[in-house]
Order: sequence, then C-alpha cells, then structure tokens
Amino acid sequence: MQKRRLGTRGPEVSEVGLGCMGTTSSYGPAPDRQEMVSLLGSAVELGATFFDTAEAYGPFVNEELVGEALAPFREQVVIATKFGFELDPAGAREQLGVDSPPEHIKQVADGSLKRLGVDAIDLFYQHRVDPDVPIEDVAGAVRDLIQEGKVKHFGLSEAAPGTIRRAHAVQPVTAVQSEYSLWTRDPEAEVLPTLEELGIGFVPFSPLGRGFLTGKMGPHTTFDSSDFRAGLPRFTPQALEANQALVDLLRTIGDRKGATPAQIALAWLLAQRPWIVPIPGTTKLERLQENLGAAEVGLRSEDLVEIDRAASEIRVEGARYPEHLEQMTGR
Repeated sequence: MQKRRLGTRGPEVSEVGLGCMGTTSSYGPAPDRQEMVSLLGSAVELGATFFDTAEAYGPFVNEELVGEALAPFREQVVIATKFGFELDPAGAREQLGVDSPPEHIKQVADGSLKRLGVDAIDLFYQHRVDPDVPIEDVAGAVRDLIQEGKVKHFGLSEAAPGTIRRAHAVQPVTAVQSEYSLWTRDPEAEVLPTLEELGIGFVPFSPLGRGFLTGKMGPHTTFDSSDFRAGLPRFTPQALEANQALVDLLRTIGDRKGATPAQIALAWLLAQRPWIVPIPGTTKLERLQENLGAAEVGLRSEDLVEIDRAASEIRVEGARYPEHLEQMTGR
C-alpha cells in the first residue's frame, strides 16, 4: 500500500483508509465487538494506516473499540476523531444538535483521549459547523489544544469554502472531510479548488455511496430499522432503481480492468487528486480486502474521460439526507 500526505503539512497515511462508524452502529444491529477488533487489526496488516472515528458514533463506544483494536499498532497508524455534537451522556440517543463552544471542544478532546487511549489526537475534525459559534473561536480552541500537545492536526467536515478559509487563517487546517463519490460530486465545484489553493488534504467519506456503488443493492433491497439508510431519500426503492445506471457504468469498466465496481469507484477517487484519501467503511474482511485492493487498480486517462463522460449523463435520483440534516452541511 502506497502512502499519501494529507495536504502540505499533514501526516502520511495509506492511500485508502478505513471508516469505522459501522463497526458499532448506524448500518443495522451492532456487529460482534471482538470480530470488529480483529477486523481493524487485519486492516493494519493489509496496509491501512488511517482510521476514522468520532465520539458521536455509538455514541462513545466507537472510539473505545478503535482505541482497543489499534493499541498494539499505535506507532503505525493515524487516528482521526471528531467533536461538534451535543450528545446524550447516557448514550440512549446519538446527536441532539451541533455544539462547538470552545469549552465543549476541550471537554470532548479530553474524553476522546481517554477513550482512544492515546496521548494526542492525530486529527481532530469539527464534525459539523455550528452556526452559533464563530469558526474563528472553534479554530482557536483547537489551536490551544495543539499548543497543549493534546491534538496534532485540525480538520473540518462538510464545511463551505468561506468557512474553511476563515478557520485556516486562525489555525492551519490539515484536512477537510466531506461526502464525495461518483454519485455525490458537490465538492468539485468550490471545495476542491479551495483545498488545492490552501494545501489542505481531502478525505471523502461514503466513497462507495454508503454501499450502493458496490453493486450489491437494488430496488428490492430492504434496510433494518436500525440502519440509518432506511430514512435517506437516495435509498428508496425508486431511487435505488433509478441510480443503477451508475453501478452499471462501474461494472462495465471493472469487467475490463478485472476489478469490482467498488474498486473502480475508489480508484476513480484516487485519480482525482494526489492528496485525496478515501475512507470506505465495512464490517467484513472480504470487503476490506476488496476496498484496500482498489489502490492497485490503475485507471488510465482515457478510462477517466470515459467515466466522467458517461457519469455526466446520469442524473442521480434522491437527496443525500432529509432536509433537516441537509441543512447541517455546507455551512
């Protein structure tokens, strides 16, 4: 597995990382904990060095799992976590709303350090922008944590270009994380050019369209009530059927390359910029091997032109989120 640097000042990480949210929640009933500990260890053995978690995942338990699983490999890996939500301390409910006053950021950092079992947080993202707290105050709080040695790098998630610039002026931003894939290309218009100008890395989450771009879903796919995709407009039967054209495109290219649709989707992302590091999530070893193997799939310039031309003619059906969640992005 080759490595990439997150922007001009960030750490070197594996070309493909691992999003850990699903190892404890969100995509149906929680998997067996020890199996997930083993999975993360296998990820390191397969070459992954970049792992993404958050206090909101679970909440709290995901950081604990990641900390336990990666303790034997601490010097080999980079762990990103996040602050910025008001959470139910009892863990009965996940997110109660955005919450990023400086004092809360510092409390979250202390909790994350303890749950991860680390001396410093490698990359600390604001999970979603809080409209009630100036981003300069948020960046200043993380700057303080960096000066105290509790945090190494500052990141933002789903932030607008103006917000990124304002934060970066106070404390350099190492990475921005947003949804980006062949069926969610919003960052291309303004976010990616801003990051390129400022020397900031980009970390696409849901690079496989929350599983859709693997080609394993269709209009008859059903979701458990504990699977948050059940409430997303893009995962209605009508949308799943309408969006199959995108999977067909990936499968066509994959058949030619001896690769799966998922591998082509990830290889396409890797080809967009040398400072892009996708973090597909999975709970299955065979999918982990498949995803990490995407780094070995070479797409030629003519492949990229073909994919872009064909994808531009496909209209993606359905919004990413219900309206109340969509309002929390792009601030």
